[in-house]
Amino acid sequence: MLTKMGDYSAVRPGTDLSSHARDLLRVHDAVLAGDRPPHRPRPLVERSWSRVLGLGLDPGHANTRDPLPAGDVERLRRASGLAPVAADLLRIAEDAAFLMVITGPDGTILWRAGPVALRRRADVLGFGEGASWTEAAVGTNAIGTALVEAAPVQLFSAEHFEPAQHAWYCCAHPVHDPRTGDLLGIVDVSGPALTLHPAIGVLVETGVRLAEVQLWRHHADRLERLRRSAAHVAGTARGPLLIVDDHGWVAHASGVAVRDRIGAPREGAPSAYPAWDSVLPNACRKAGWCGPRGRTPRSPRRSISPGRRRFSRYAAGATRGAPR
Repeated sequence: MLTKMGDYSAVRPGTDLSSHARDLLRVHDAVLAGDRPPHRPRPLVERSWSRVLGLGLDPGHANTRDPLPAGDVERLRRASGLAPVAADLLRIAEDAAFLMVITGPDGTILWRAGPVALRRRADVLGFGEGASWTEAAVGTNAIGTALVEAAPVQLFSAEHFEPAQHAWYCCAHPVHDPRTGDLLGIVDVSGPALTLHPAIGVLVETGVRLAEVQLWRHHADRLERLRRSAAHVAGTARGPLLIVDDHGWVAHASGVAVRDRIGAPREGAPSAYPAWDSVLPNACRKAGWCGPRGRTPRSPRRSISPGRRRFSRYAAGATRGAPR
């Protein structure tokens, strides 16, 4: 479901952007100087400024940037849950008049794309790969504030804490793992403040939703590969059988009624399942886990299920380096 623009939009349609930027600057300068502003900032901005001032950041100049080395950025990219969709997201910025960045869940910028001229301006700002773009690092900004508010954030001009960021707008949207709901990172579109268009926010949100759909498809493909790799197990099973991935998502179930996901198995730790009392996972050849197959392991563990049928209590475990 798309977020209504009014829920987080920094600018109403038809607003004179130049005049609005001047008005926001007066509010910014008054509030941060401890004077009475012409009017209060938006509640989201007011909350963020309060947090940032409490952290002791200096509103008078750009705070220190300390980007990660390129090697560390590459390592974080490889480990990122957004790696499978990053290239498709960044294509949105091809031939565009804005920058797109993708961060990790901690606000570190991992990818950036956009026009060369804007990338150069962003470099001066310290807005590049490896930089931490949290409120604690650079003050009120859409990425850092979206992380704190756990919601999409759009900021315009002097709503940013640092004066160096006043020449920009930014629209940030969290991306979540569709399997677990965990935060994977932030997608942000930024550009010159006076070029902000109402459609920008919708563009970012739509891109994020499509990315989450694509991540779910990657998940479904992994389950299908697991299902195929364990076809020999399913074909020879006698009795109830469960085949699940490392996170407990069910690739195959026979002889037992389960939901799409069960508790994630852990090698060497007994797990309870609906059709039997306990399962003790062991290693197997393919990524995934298998429930009792009706044959006795070397050290059998047997018990009676609620259905009064006797099953071997063992499971197959995930190999090292299994895809997530």
